[in-house]
Amino acid sequence: RCQRWVENCRRADLEDKTPDQLNKHYRLCAKHFETSMICRSSPYRTVLRDNAVPTIFDLTSHLNNPHSRHRKRIKELSEDEIRTLKQQKIDDAFERKQATQESNENNEQNSVSEEGGEEQEEKTAPLTLEERENKDYLKSLFEILILMGKQNIPLDGHNVDELPEGIFTSDNFQALLEYRINGGDEVLRKRFEMTAVNLEYCSRTQQKQMLEICENCVREETLREVRDSHFFSIVTDEVVDIAGEEHLPVLVRFVDESHNLREEFIGFLPYEADPEILAVKFHATITEKWGLNMEYCRGQAYIVSSGFASKMKVVATRLLEKYPQAVYTLCSSCALNVWLAKSVPVVGVSIALGTIEEVCCLFNQSPQLLVELDNTISALFQDNNEKGNELKKICRSQWTGRHDTFEVLVDLLQALVLCLDAVSSDFSVRWNNFIVGRAFVLSSALTDFDFIVTIVIMKNVLSFTRAFGKNLQGQTSDVFFAAGSLTAVLHSLNEVMENIEVYHEFWFEEATNLATKLDVQIKLPGKFLRAQQGNFDPDMTSENYYKEILSVPTVEHIIQELKDIFSEQHLKALKCLSLVPSVMGQLKFNTSEEHHADMFKNDLPNPDTLSAELHCWRIKWKHRGKDIELPATIYEALHLPDIKFFPNVYALLKVLCLLPVMKVENEKYGLGRKRLKAYLKNTLTEQRSSNLALLNINLDIKHDLDLMVDTYIKLYP
Repeated sequence: RCQRWVENCRRADLEDKTPDQLNKHYRLCAKHFETSMICRSSPYRTVLRDNAVPTIFDLTSHLNNPHSRHRKRIKELSEDEIRTLKQQKIDDAFERKQATQESNENNEQNSVSEEGGEEQEEKTAPLTLEERENKDYLKSLFEILILMGKQNIPLDGHNVDELPEGIFTSDNFQALLEYRINGGDEVLRKRFEMTAVNLEYCSRTQQKQMLEICENCVREETLREVRDSHFFSIVTDEVVDIAGEEHLPVLVRFVDESHNLREEFIGFLPYEADPEILAVKFHATITEKWGLNMEYCRGQAYIVSSGFASKMKVVATRLLEKYPQAVYTLCSSCALNVWLAKSVPVVGVSIALGTIEEVCCLFNQSPQLLVELDNTISALFQDNNEKGNELKKICRSQWTGRHDTFEVLVDLLQALVLCLDAVSSDFSVRWNNFIVGRAFVLSSALTDFDFIVTIVIMKNVLSFTRAFGKNLQGQTSDVFFAAGSLTAVLHSLNEVMENIEVYHEFWFEEATNLATKLDVQIKLPGKFLRAQQGNFDPDMTSENYYKEILSVPTVEHIIQELKDIFSEQHLKALKCLSLVPSVMGQLKFNTSEEHHADMFKNDLPNPDTLSAELHCWRIKWKHRGKDIELPATIYEALHLPDIKFFPNVYALLKVLCLLPVMKVENEKYGLGRKRLKAYLKNTLTEQRSSNLALLNINLDIKHDLDLMVDTYIKLYP
């Protein structure tokens, strides 16, 4: 394509340049392309279509143009003429061309300018003193905003309620601005030296406008890499509160030019209660506002808080209807059993999960409480020190995210209750009022029979998916073989459903035994009895009630969720993991990936040669040298020196690792989620800002201050 561009432009002097040199040092104006060749999805970028070729040229206008002596003439130059120009450096046009090239060295590849021609532009009119000072002033403001974002400094300073009436105090932005003026910033000093002390230097409206530009420019750096890699996956995290409004964090997965799988945070999306509206806005934001082509999306996953699962499932369904290749999967950062539990549409399960999180949070906040729990565990497990030590270790981890969370909780329940009871009844100065109060409330919640029945039934139902889910978060070979074991898991759950009377009887007996150990009364929930209002069925027992309200819907839901999340398309994709040499070796190199790779046929550079290439790929590893180890992960396979000799295999591996169910092998490329969690943990809800959050989480992404200033001047002249 570069060669066609050069030929169409009649630039013989550029014919010996490589595509990399042309991309890095030369620019072609947008006016030389048909309108249909240009995508204009936002004011922040002008992007060409993949097949764009310049066709619009006026090759005669320079003959009648008296100023054409200042422009680069469109003529074929001989090599001697070019060499002479370079050696003597006396041609002004040539010097201006060199300056333009140097100034554009850091520009994005394939970008096109909005104004001017492919010929050397006439000398740009110099900025006036006022324009230059205004640009420098805006650049200083942007530098302060970027600093605040990276250092997680909120815009607001003191709360108005904290100050006496009539007292003015600067917010954090203005305070930093004043500090910079006092530090010798002449541009800012000249701008504000005549301004009243109690006036804002920069209005809230202007701050908001500039922050939006900062956010968009920083995001665009990541999105540019995503577009360059073509294929990507979308992942959302749990709904969060940003300054009083619910937002959905959105991350994108892609393989960068260095063959590394990365997961980057790209922004917050305002949450909508109506799932259909949410689906429409979700799609519009990704495609129209952020400029991603969903035709290249190869996976979608949603980590949800309890109660939000059904709404996000609607979003996934709507996207699948439009883009069948965007496979709906589990996310590698969330245990299958935790994800299934959060999706169960039973109120009691949601309440139990909330209680578990609060208990874990309380103990993690107080090292002294953890010591008290350790002592309680030691006393209870005197006859089994190994079990006691294991539970103590688990208590000091994020055990609410484990595959066996409910098993751990059932084992810990007695120790938790005894510890919380001891704290809530201790009136000495050892514990503060907050901890004593929370201990009393949580102890009451843990000793509610409804809670006990719920966790015991969830423990038993999810025991059928525990090993399967654990393998999904294991090595690549574990994930491959897990895909083949789904049928057995579903068979076991269907067998439970057919004999639910028998299974529930055993589960309920276990729950009653645990309740008896904790001196908890076995009874129907008070809310159920109150709802009956005298119409209570005397034949309704606690056992029957929990079977109908909990066991049956839970088992039915989990069976259906497994079928939905592991669709035929998803399973076919996972079976393509036999491309990874270590998996191939475990299968004795007797694999048939081409049968499962049909779904990715349009993503391959040479689909007609796939079968032959796969044969060569198998032969390569089957007859390898004795000292050569088989690559065990997609990450290792993508970084093989000769992987480019297998273009179809390379393309398949890239698409496979984008599936959200596959973990990011190199931790340093999966920092987006960790930084998101850190930002939410370290920032008060009312001080959170979706703009500043993006700057903080993506603190290592380069930013172009000149681009930000130019964009601001263009949008808000």
